[in-house]
Amino acid sequence: MDNKRLVALDAFRGMVIAAMILVNYPGNWKAMYAPLAHATWEGTTPTDFIFPFFVFMVGISVALSFTKQLGQGKRNSEMIRKIVLRTAAIFAIGLALKLLPNLDFSKVELPGVLQRIALVYFACALLFLYGNWKTHLYVGIAILLIYWALLSWIPVPGFGPGVLEPGKNLANWLDSQVIPLSLLNKKGYDAEGVLSTLPAIVSGITGLLAGRMILFRKSKERLALNLFATGTLLILAGGIWGWYFPIIKKIWTSSYVLLTSGWAFTLFGLLYWIIEIRMVTKWTKPFVIFGSNAIAIYVIADIFETIFLKSGLHDTAYPAMTEAGLSLQAASLIWAMFSVAVCFLTSWILWTKRIFIKL
Repeated sequence: MDNKRLVALDAFRGMVIAAMILVNYPGNWKAMYAPLAHATWEGTTPTDFIFPFFVFMVGISVALSFTKQLGQGKRNSEMIRKIVLRTAAIFAIGLALKLLPNLDFSKVELPGVLQRIALVYFACALLFLYGNWKTHLYVGIAILLIYWALLSWIPVPGFGPGVLEPGKNLANWLDSQVIPLSLLNKKGYDAEGVLSTLPAIVSGITGLLAGRMILFRKSKERLALNLFATGTLLILAGGIWGWYFPIIKKIWTSSYVLLTSGWAFTLFGLLYWIIEIRMVTKWTKPFVIFGSNAIAIYVIADIFETIFLKSGLHDTAYPAMTEAGLSLQAASLIWAMFSVAVCFLTSWILWTKRIFIKL
C-alpha cells in the first residue's frame, strides 16, 4: 500500500461524525423525525447504523495506522503503551462528558459511547498486533456465536432463557448486577452495557478485515468489488440470522453486527469507487475537514450543547422557531443542523490551522 491518504475513509468518517451530531443534539428529544430517532427496540432506523459505522472505521484506522507504525520500526511494547494510554484517555473523557451539563457526580453513567469506542479500540489494536486476518475472522465469528448462545440459552432470573425484551434479557440483567445502579441510566440498563460490548468489538473487527483488504489489494477495482461482495454477503447473513436472533441495536445482537457491518462495507465500497477510482473528489472536502478531528469534535459538540443550554440560547431559539410557525419536529431538526454547523466551523478552524487533536 502507498502512503497516500485514503480520501474515501476520511470522507466516510466526516459523514458519520456529522450524522452523530445531527441525531445526538435535537432541539427537542420528544419531537424528532422518525429516521433521526433510534428504533424503540427491535428493527432499525437510519440512525441505528451511525454508531456501528464509526466503530467499523475504528477497525480500519487501526489496520492502516498500525501497519504504518510497524513499518517505521516501532516495537510492540512501545505501541502497547500508547494503546493503553489512548484507551484510558478516551474512556476517561467519556466518563467526564456524562457529568455535563450540570456537573452532577451522583448521576454519572459508567457505560457510554466513548467508553465503548475505547474498549473496541483496545481489543482491535491488540488483535492486530498479535493476529492475522484469520485470527480476526475466527475471533469475530466465535464472539457472535457465543453471544447468541448466551442470550438464547442462559436463563435470566425471573424470566428464563431466550427472552430478548427490554430489561428482561441477559445483557440488561448483567448490567444491573455488575454496574452499581447509581452508575446506570434510569432504565436500569444501558445500550452500551458490559456484555453487548463483546459483539460491538466484532463491528470493529470487521473494520480490521476491511483494513486488511485495503492493505493487500491487488487493484483498486478488485478492492471495490471485494468490498461490495463482502457487504452483500454480510447483509444477507444478518437478515437471515435476524429471523432467529432479532436485529436489536440496544443489545447489539449478532445479526445487528452482520447487517450494519454489511452496509458499512457497501457504503465504503461505494465511496471508494466514486472517490478513489472515478476520482470525483471536489464534494468531499467538507466531510474530510469534519472527520479530521472526529473524536475531538464529538467531545466539543457536547461542550457546545452545554454552553447553549446554560446560556439560555437553546431555550430562547427553539421556542422562537415554533412560535414563528415551524412544527416541533422542524424546529428540532433546525436546531440539530445548527449544532452541526457550529461543529463544522470549529473543525474548519482547526483544519486551517493544521491542528489535529489525537484522542
